[in-house]
Amino acid sequence: MGFFKAFLSSCLGALVAMIIFTILVIAVIAGMTGEKQVIIKGNSILHITLDDPINELEVENPLAGLPLPGSSGQNIGVLQLIRTIEHAQNDDNIKGILLQVEQPQASVATLDEIRQALIRFRESGKWVLAYSANMSEGAYFVASAADEIYMNPEGRFEFNGLTAQFMSFKKLLDKLSIHPQVFRVGEFKSAVEPFLMEKMSQENRQQLSSIIESIHSHILERVSESRGIPVAELKHIADNSLARDAKQAVSLNLIDSALYSDDVEEILMDRVGVSERDQLSLVKYGRYRKSFSLSKPSSNEIAVIVAEGTILPGKSDDQTQPLVGAETYVKLIRRARLSNRIKAIVLRVNSPGGEFQASDMIWRELRLASEVKPVIASMGDYAASGGYYLAMACDTIVARPATITGSIGIFGVIFDLSDFFDEKLGITFDEVRTGKFGEMFTVTRPLTAEERAFWQQELDESYETFLEKAAEGRGMTKDAVRAVAAGRVWSGEEASEIGLVDVLGGFDEAVQIAAERAGVGDDYRLRYYPERKSFLELWLEQAQEDQARTEMGDLYRWYNEVKKISEYQGAQARLPFEFVLE
Repeated sequence: MGFFKAFLSSCLGALVAMIIFTILVIAVIAGMTGEKQVIIKGNSILHITLDDPINELEVENPLAGLPLPGSSGQNIGVLQLIRTIEHAQNDDNIKGILLQVEQPQASVATLDEIRQALIRFRESGKWVLAYSANMSEGAYFVASAADEIYMNPEGRFEFNGLTAQFMSFKKLLDKLSIHPQVFRVGEFKSAVEPFLMEKMSQENRQQLSSIIESIHSHILERVSESRGIPVAELKHIADNSLARDAKQAVSLNLIDSALYSDDVEEILMDRVGVSERDQLSLVKYGRYRKSFSLSKPSSNEIAVIVAEGTILPGKSDDQTQPLVGAETYVKLIRRARLSNRIKAIVLRVNSPGGEFQASDMIWRELRLASEVKPVIASMGDYAASGGYYLAMACDTIVARPATITGSIGIFGVIFDLSDFFDEKLGITFDEVRTGKFGEMFTVTRPLTAEERAFWQQELDESYETFLEKAAEGRGMTKDAVRAVAAGRVWSGEEASEIGLVDVLGGFDEAVQIAAERAGVGDDYRLRYYPERKSFLELWLEQAQEDQARTEMGDLYRWYNEVKKISEYQGAQARLPFEFVLE
């Protein structure tokens, strides 16, 4: 009997594996050999939803919609989305856009860039309607670019200002008997504060307050322009949270009407002049993307090198999260510099920084490239610390008003785990050495006074290097850079006022500057780097991430925060926080 049970179990397992394998093969073949181009009918409406994860570049997932690990959905690439809206703007078959957004997974600068693309679409003479069941603050910021905004009559609405939250690991480290040994330069370099204190320092509170006030002012000004409501009135509404549902939002003129989805369909039918619902042609964003090519034929190429994620040594491969591996990016930039086909480089930076030496290696290649062809920096949500280090090697820096940038400073953390090993695990260590300096990266004992002095001197010297290269790149004196450095973080708007940013704008402005400097006019095509990974690599990575998200639920975000601590060993040029508009 046991034999038959084992035999049947094996057969069942093999059958399930065969079914999954067959579905995979079909999906891959469909993705590779399916319809390459979609024909768009006249009188169509482009339907854009913005609740999937938003990154710099998107990767098509052939398994999306299938009941398999790694098929959780499609990410949105903001650079492709902007180009797609531009294409729709000049497409006679597209009459307007229906925008649906409830809880966008992006920071303010990215949402602002999408918003500007929608406004340019409207300025071409076409229309944008926004409709959602509920709207977070970020959703409303984007939707306010529309001609008209509708919500479900029972929908929840959020418009109550911004908050920057400080998360501390101090009590956790105390409980585990782990002692952070911290070195830093700059009173505003607050990335180490979560390890040392339970509340933010006065300097950190000052810079965070300044940033969110600057960004919130930008949001209120843009909404005021679109909705015709004075900024002071919008601020009063937000400060007192006077609009918490659709009906209150209508009464305050924040949105136009509280309607059900079938009512909105009637409005869309009227817009395009059809009388039956089956005549209404809504083209989803993913489908519309297949109807044309983002790349136009040209012998002139502008290379868009996307530096998204933490900057670390080594390669960028085999990571489920975006990562700027120095080895990978040095090779990319070098190839772009030596290629006769590439006439200019746009460095798209969306990075909170990372390891100092890795940042410096990429900086060197960017400087070499800027000596032979235009190199323009386009800042996304973040270009801070190590991210700013990359940007300052470029000829021109373009940033959104809500970009988080600056943070010219440096810090280092070496965790002393000796008490953790001793008290929690019962493991002790001893050593012999030939001189007064032992293993400099050790976690099995506290650093000696001499070793601590060595590390602080190393950071002091690296900070001076940071200041010198920033001064060279910005055409400022070292003292002038020092006055706005000390690890302080600025919004893009603030940074433009103190000389750290040249132009307030988005990706399109950066591309236009690159094309003008290269002398190619409109005769160029964009090509994005790094090249996309294979579908199988991406599917395996996505499957692992989906499994972790499913098992951990809401704890997944905090798991990622704790995971970042493992990257903090050694000298770091890194942003101390993450800022998301919700």
